[in-house]
Order: sequence, then C-alpha cells, then structure tokens
Amino acid sequence: MTNSAIIALAAAIAIAVSTIAPAIAQGLTAKSAMESIARQPDAAKDIRSTLIIALALMEALTIYGLLIAFMLISKI
Repeated sequence: MTNSAIIALAAAIAIAVSTIAPAIAQGLTAKSAMESIARQPDAAKDIRSTLIIALALMEALTIYGLLIAFMLISKI
C-alpha cells in the first residue's frame, strides 16, 4: 500500500469510529431521557436542558473526528 492509501484508510476509520460511537451514545441518552420524562413529567424542563447539553458534548466528538479526517486528507 502506498502512503496516500494508508492515510485515506486512516481518515475513513477516524470518521467511522467518531460517528458510530457518539450515535449509539446519543440514542441511549435520548431513550433514558424520554423514560425519565415519562416517569416524572414535572421535571421535563430540567431533564430536557441537561439532555441538550449532553447531546452537544457527544456531537463534539464527531466533529473532532471529522477535523482529524480533514487533517489526514490534507496530507495526501
């Protein structure tokens, strides 16, 4: 394999891992938040705001993976 093929493969792996893991975590987090809201509707506002912050932090991991992939691709 050439260097450019290895770099392209590394970029693809970086995108795949940084997308799959946060997606699973976001799904589990949203499921838990919906269950919590169903159990305690009075706390829905607090749960929702905490959920949005948690989802934003998880989405940052995907953006970091995309940034690393762009940095790798720029070396080709």
